[in-house]
This record gives sequence, C-alpha cells and structure tokens, in this order.
Amino acid sequence: MNLVLVGYRGTGKSAVGQMAAGRLGLTYVSMDALIVERAGMSIPQIVQAHGWPAFRDLESAVARDLSARDALVIDTGGGVIERSENMAVLKVNALVVWLKASVAVIVQRIQGDTQRPALVAGKTFTEEIADVLVRRLEKYRAAAQFEVDTDALSVAQVADQIEALWHRQR
Repeated sequence: MNLVLVGYRGTGKSAVGQMAAGRLGLTYVSMDALIVERAGMSIPQIVQAHGWPAFRDLESAVARDLSARDALVIDTGGGVIERSENMAVLKVNALVVWLKASVAVIVQRIQGDTQRPALVAGKTFTEEIADVLVRRLEKYRAAAQFEVDTDALSVAQVADQIEALWHRQR
C-alpha cells in the first residue's frame, strides 16, 4: 500500500512526506522531482516551452507509473487532482491524505518559491492562491480519505497524525 499526500503548495507535503516515509519504513517519492528528471528541465521551463497541458501529461504518466508500485509515500504536485484519472490510478492501492492550510499560511510558506509559474494571469500572488484553492477545494476533498490542517502544526505533529491514520488503515 502507498501513502499519497495531496494539497496545495506550501501545505507540507514534501517535509511531512519525507518524515512519514522514514517513520513508516516506506520510500519517499516526489512526483515533481520525477517530472523534472524525465523532462530534463525545471517545471517553469516545461511550462514555458510546452505549456501547462504538456506538464499535466507528464504528471499523468508519472502518476500511472507510481500507482503500479508499492510501499511509497508519494508527494504529489498541488495540481495532480486537476485530472480525475490521476487520482483514480493513485487511489487504487493507497491511503490518500489531503494536507491543507489557509491562504495566509500558504503565502507565508511559499512566497519565495520560484519553481512554479503562475497559474492565474493578472492576479496578485495571494489572489492566485485563494482563487486556485477555491477551484480545487472539492477536488481535494473528493480525492482524499482524510484531511489534516497543517496551519498550526509542526512537521512532526502532522507526521504523527498521518502515522496514526496509516496504522489504523493497515
């Protein structure tokens, strides 16, 4: 069985995923890192050269490949839920946990991130996050079996909750 972490950028998927993988004896995998490796370029470069649909195609291919493996903690990109087929394949053999945070906390956590191009043109950084979160809210909720609000929790506290969920589901 795999542990799949979904949620917007800055909700803790990478840090929590790495910690949870170590605690649970699973292998940590970053979908974004695999996409970058396969494409041979950064995510902003992929999007600039080929557009968001090409990036999403790469993301779907990685989701299919990872779903065939076992004993992974999969740190998904924030938009993996944009295509329902991604979650359909990732959920087959997995516990899916949505890590969520408020707009203010996300802004604070990722304001210096240069690894993702804008998703919504003509908006401030904060407006973009708020708009995308509203649009994705129901998709995250539908994708996940459990939700963990990371606003006021440390990485270790979130990992504690995920570890408990994992053991209850096993």
